[in-house]
Amino acid sequence: MLYEQFAQKMFSICVRMTGNRPDAEDILQESFITAFNSLHQLREQHLFEPWLRRIIVTECIRHVKKVVRWQPVEEEFMNFPNAETDNWLQGISFEQIHQEIKALPGGCREVFNLYVIENYSHQQIADALEITLSTSKSQYHRARQLLKERLLKQLVRHG
Repeated sequence: MLYEQFAQKMFSICVRMTGNRPDAEDILQESFITAFNSLHQLREQHLFEPWLRRIIVTECIRHVKKVVRWQPVEEEFMNFPNAETDNWLQGISFEQIHQEIKALPGGCREVFNLYVIENYSHQQIADALEITLSTSKSQYHRARQLLKERLLKQLVRHG
């Protein structure tokens, strides 16, 4: 019953963080096994979903750390427009954005997903991924730059 209730939502997190379905499926299964084996440690049942989410994110991070090589981006690349000035996004579909996020290099994708989708702070990301705070920020800004470049190319091609 718990699996059926939360599997789809947690699978979406796994896919976003790993960028591929086979790894996401493996991580989902391992995470549920871990959760069920540790269920006795959960003190309040209504906190199951955030507890499971933390297990999922931790497993995804562990997986990504095995396969991703972190490449800090120079500080000079960190000055990009903020969300208020990104009006050009209005011509892009959610599916196009999702596909481009999945195509980001692993480190950028991981930081971008944790920061934007999971609402982690850069300090939390740095701690979880064992990277520096500046690496988290630069990977995020690099992801934004790459997304903007790729999505603008699509607008030009199809617009």
